Amino acid sequence: MSDTAIADFGLIGLAVMGQNLVLNIADHGFTVVAYNRTVEKVDRFLANEAKGKNVIGAHSVEELCRKLKRPRKIMLLVKAGKAVDDFIEQIIPHIEPGDIIIDGGNSHFPDSIRRAKYLEEKGFLFVGCGVSGGEEGARYGPSLMPGGSPAAWPHVKPIFQAICAKADSEPCCDWVGETGAGHYVKMVHNGIEYGDMQLICEAYHIMKEGLHLGSDEIADAFAEWNKGDLDSFLIEITRDIMKFKDADGTPLVEKIKDMAGQKGTGKWTAISALDLGIPVTLIGEAVFARTLSALKSERVRASKILSGPKRSGHQAEIDKTEFLSKLGQALYASKLVSYAQGFMLMREAAKEYNWNLNNAGIALMWRGGCIIRSAFLGKIKEAYTNDTKLENLLFDPFFKNAVDKAQSSWRYVISQAILMGIPIPAFSTALAFYDGYRHAKLPANLLQAQRDYFGAHTFRYLDEYTDDKHPKDRDVHINWTGHGGNVSASTYLA
Repeated sequence: MSDTAIADFGLIGLAVMGQNLVLNIADHGFTVVAYNRTVEKVDRFLANEAKGKNVIGAHSVEELCRKLKRPRKIMLLVKAGKAVDDFIEQIIPHIEPGDIIIDGGNSHFPDSIRRAKYLEEKGFLFVGCGVSGGEEGARYGPSLMPGGSPAAWPHVKPIFQAICAKADSEPCCDWVGETGAGHYVKMVHNGIEYGDMQLICEAYHIMKEGLHLGSDEIADAFAEWNKGDLDSFLIEITRDIMKFKDADGTPLVEKIKDMAGQKGTGKWTAISALDLGIPVTLIGEAVFARTLSALKSERVRASKILSGPKRSGHQAEIDKTEFLSKLGQALYASKLVSYAQGFMLMREAAKEYNWNLNNAGIALMWRGGCIIRSAFLGKIKEAYTNDTKLENLLFDPFFKNAVDKAQSSWRYVISQAILMGIPIPAFSTALAFYDGYRHAKLPANLLQAQRDYFGAHTFRYLDEYTDDKHPKDRDVHINWTGHGGNVSASTYLA
């Protein structure tokens, strides 16, 4: 077996994603050298799926490195965590300064920040790349979100932009930012995915339990929505799921246990939002909805103990066609809030971690190949292209007008669902955020007074009420009862 450096790209990890990505890269004219810890898998892959393609095998990390042209580009598609660090340590003795290690797994962004620093100190380059689109995306065009060492981008760009999905002929891959930015953006993508899925599930719940529609009627509603503003991958597959019948001719979806799983990226997004003080409420509710679903046996018991609203003839009076139209608008408005929150979070993370994020580029990366791909992401790209310093997506004229148009329907659907006793945490929190965000003054003044009353946690005066007795921009404590002291506790401003 020749050790001549003939390969353009190396990939470690031949599970489903790894194999499909290798084949995708080879199809675009690049020679790939592949390695797997269980080396028999390499031989099976070469003899079957990769037969006749520009793919060569390696039976060790050392052999893989010898067969790569410089600068070496080695992608890891292995389980996130210790396995990534272990492979990095195996690779280091066999590479040279300027070579590139790419982590294409679902790594937590702090690990990518650490790995970028560690490898750059040794003279190597690191890329933490979010990969979205699943098995089919890996094979025929994923959404790729690379970040890390900027010097690596010119070397991986031709390959990444060749193999990724395309939207309006533009590659769904661009440089995201420094250190852990790529995996952070992928994490937020997954968090938004949680929110989108929860909103769709709530719409389904309203149609099923509130309007008493059958699965085919629900499928028709999703099919109709997919022709307009809600055109997206998740709406499309929901239509197909609702139409799918089991062997006995009944809807398969109704036989699936209502306990949702999760791999943690939505939770990571919610935790990051709390850490950075950004109200990403919809993703948080989507995570909690999954945890509530996991309490199946407890919910079954609760259903026999706890009562809801008494059903009346009111529901019979609802015009179902009109209600479905309003429900579609409510879903659209809620989705816009979710994306606005996601971009708010990325904006704050960019400040915190000193990343130069390209919001228009991120929207384009999500236009195709990934799970949250949808038509209106093109409008998000336009919004950030038109105003690179856009403070909030809801301030863009297109999205402001879209929410204005949907607002009446949004409020009507939520109020009706509440009267029906149907849980809609994602719809509700989207509207609550919108109403909170548009209020110049919130009741947090009372909250601050309470905190100062019981814990001397201080407060500040509104600018219009400052004078000699009411200092401006200073934390003050008041002796509310006449029995307390004048010493304040530490201050905290969210």
